[in-house]
Order: sequence, then structure tokens, then C-alpha cells
Amino acid sequence: MKRDLAIGWALSGLVILFLAMDAGGKLIAPAAMIAYSPPLGIPPDVGLYRELGLILALGTILYAVPRTAVLGAILLTGYLGGAVAMHFRVGSPLFSHTLFGVYLGVIAWGGLWFRDPRVRALIPIAG
Repeated sequence: MKRDLAIGWALSGLVILFLAMDAGGKLIAPAAMIAYSPPLGIPPDVGLYRELGLILALGTILYAVPRTAVLGAILLTGYLGGAVAMHFRVGSPLFSHTLFGVYLGVIAWGGLWFRDPRVRALIPIAG
């Protein structure tokens, strides 16, 4: 049990760290995020990037708190699904860019699976 919890928090920690850095960039330096973002069709509006950062920060915080982690994972899945759709729409490289949100989502749910017995009961992957 302790090993599963450690694996779960390690996986979740990676997701939380990455998404917190992404949200922070959108909140603190949206002009830099706009300048270095690939052309995805998002209007280069500082306010829009801040709104995206706020949405991402909220989902990440909810995911990090054990009591609201499932809700956070659901919200982050939706957010990451939008990122996948956007990359797919503009023809980004499949495995490195387009599917990155899928990879992150799998790691997020995997971390939650390891750290929350309710999720393991709902999704009985192993034996």
C-alpha cells in the first residue's frame, strides 16, 4: 500500500509540476507564452491566455488536493482534450505534440489510480 501511494504521488507530482508551470506561464508572462507558442489559431490576446492559465491552475489545484482530486482529473482531462484537438486541427506532429495531452492525461489518471483506492475500485486494472 505504501509503495502504491508513493508511485501515485510521484506520477501525480510530475503532472502537477508540469501543469503548474504551464498555468503560471500563462498567468505571469502571457506575452512570452504568446510569442513562443506555435501557431494554433488562438488569438494573441493576453487576457485570453490569462483566462486559460486560471482555468488550468484551478483544475491543477483541484487535482492536487486529495478530497477533490477526481473532480480535478475530470476537469484536466477536458482541458487536455481541447489541447489535443487544437494540435490535431493545425497538423502538429502526432507523437510529440498532438498526443502530449493524452500522455499527460494517462499519467494523471495513473497517479490517481495508485493513490486513491476508490479509483482502483472503479477501474480494476490489475488482478
